[in-house]
Amino acid sequence: MKKLFVLFFLLWGSFSFAMSGADYFKEGVKADKNHNYIKAAKLYKKACDMGDAKGCYNLGLLYKYGQGVKQSYTKAAELYKKACDMGDAKGCYNLGLLYKYGQGVKQSYTKAAELYKKACDMRDAWGCNNLGFLYYNGNGVKQDYVKAKELYKKACDMGDAKGCYNLGLLYYNGNGVKQDYVKAKELYKKACNMGDAEGCYNLGVLYYNGNGVKQDYVKAKELYKKACDMGNAQGCYNLGILYKYGHGVKQSYTKAAELYKKACDMGFAIGCNNLGLLYVNGHGVRQSYVRAKYFFGKTCNMGDAQGCFNLGVLYYNGNGVKQDDMKAKYFFGKACDMGFTRGCKAYAILNKQGY
Repeated sequence: MKKLFVLFFLLWGSFSFAMSGADYFKEGVKADKNHNYIKAAKLYKKACDMGDAKGCYNLGLLYKYGQGVKQSYTKAAELYKKACDMGDAKGCYNLGLLYKYGQGVKQSYTKAAELYKKACDMRDAWGCNNLGFLYYNGNGVKQDYVKAKELYKKACDMGDAKGCYNLGLLYYNGNGVKQDYVKAKELYKKACNMGDAEGCYNLGVLYYNGNGVKQDYVKAKELYKKACDMGNAQGCYNLGILYKYGHGVKQSYTKAAELYKKACDMGFAIGCNNLGLLYVNGHGVRQSYVRAKYFFGKTCNMGDAQGCFNLGVLYYNGNGVKQDDMKAKYFFGKACDMGFTRGCKAYAILNKQGY
């Protein structure tokens, strides 16, 4: 009897400690959270090999970002496909992203659309939103604002902030729906409340202009600040405009300069250009043509015509640089090529003078 008990205990013990794919996945998540990516990769692989879709998907993420494994979009695509084929919506969605950008697979909007649809049909909000975006732009599918509207709404109703924001854009512009600033305002507000910076920024624009709401600079300021604090460059720039002119805030060139710089550092060209203008005039900063040249140059290199034109003006007048009509003509021409009329006129004048 004692031998039978020991045998039963050993058999029961062996079964009780056998891990399933789901168990390996859970252990992998723990390792992942502790940034032990090598261990996480091994555990996700075991889970995936045992048919756990989430294990395949998470292993795909590690390959995409090169965490614990050698970075490989091709391997990520294989694993996302495996997860997708097992019914994992995130696997389908992320495989769609790889097809959209041509990472590890041949670029194909058509294939991306198929995969986003598959994810959306499994109630993945991001899949619905991204499929809506393809319909909005006519990438991989026939352009259709009405279809985009349906998909954005589906995503928004599932709690996706971008879906709400994009639906708001349709109402703002009257694409696929009757133009309606009030409806746009409701949707931007919903997106903003979910933490979407663009939603906050666009809602701020409505308050600034009084579209669909009572015009209110103070409210616009609050929303621009919220967007700026979330890393939205346009929010920082527009907040800077409010400080420049004293709309809804106490006028301050110093504060405007800080905000233009913040926008500029985020790659927003007009922020760099406006900061350069403050240096030209010594508003809120110590007057410096040299600093102005730096910011106009940065603006021009980002493809902004006004920055190129303003840089040309510095060379024409010899402010902060050695006077040089040929360089001035070059930058005026560059501004002209970008469609800036004043650049074309200035270029024509210098060209007529033989430069």
